[in-house]
Amino acid sequence: MTLDATHSHGFRLLPRILGQGHSRLLVWSLAGLSAVALYAVAVPLFAGGDLRLTDFAAAHRPPSSSHWFGTDPAGRDLFVRTAAGLRVSLLIAAVCAVVSTVLGVAVGVAAGTLGGWTDRVVMRLVDGINALPHLLLGIAIVALYPGNVLAIVASIALTHWTQVARIARAEVRTARTGTYIEAARLAGATRTRVTVTHLVPAAAGQALVAVVLLLPHAIWHESTLSFLGLGLPPDRASLGTLLQDARAAVLTGSWWTLVFPAAALVITTLLVAAVGATARRRIVPSVPERAVR
Repeated sequence: MTLDATHSHGFRLLPRILGQGHSRLLVWSLAGLSAVALYAVAVPLFAGGDLRLTDFAAAHRPPSSSHWFGTDPAGRDLFVRTAAGLRVSLLIAAVCAVVSTVLGVAVGVAAGTLGGWTDRVVMRLVDGINALPHLLLGIAIVALYPGNVLAIVASIALTHWTQVARIARAEVRTARTGTYIEAARLAGATRTRVTVTHLVPAAAGQALVAVVLLLPHAIWHESTLSFLGLGLPPDRASLGTLLQDARAAVLTGSWWTLVFPAAALVITTLLVAAVGATARRRIVPSVPERAVR
């Protein structure tokens, strides 16, 4: 893996992604993702009131002009609830992706910079975590503190940093052989200065892509935990809790309680994945496509 041999490469990535001729896929994906984000933020904001209030007299109403997505088993407007759930899931996923990436980059840079026994210990730790099923490990963490948002973030972040650490380590080990690194050392730069000024920016490109690629995984994991009853409490809207509510409702013919939240989940993850894949090809075109699991 190689990046441009310049210590400031990692901090000039945004113009590279957004410039040099927009690909049609990137433009449409960003437009769709912006529309999804606007829907998630604006609809609950303008709906007003307490979204947890119930109206059982209006329960199980199909989609209509007054309720575009119909109503859920508690009589709440599903158009608003889906937007609120999407907002919560996106927020939690974004925090998880950033925390995972920061942790992975920190560990990977430390392993690649220090080398020796530190590198070997870190890589064995990464192998050990990768050998465990991520979902089961996440369930074990959340089960200790069910309904706690911090526990959900920890369960996802602590199981998804390992791939980022591997990539960051490889980038740092490649950058260490660069002539500008040797020149910096000969000029009297300390290891800390070389790491902060040159090696961390070398991994910044992969870090930016990792944040985007981790988002779909974080969204699905949060939704899965909430669907299993280990994530957010039932009265808190998220895509997972909406799907959990739909399990029984769909058996009574209320198909809309499943279709619309599931469509929001699938469309959002596909759009984020498309943006991440396009950004990855533009930032590191020489790297083969790999899924961040």
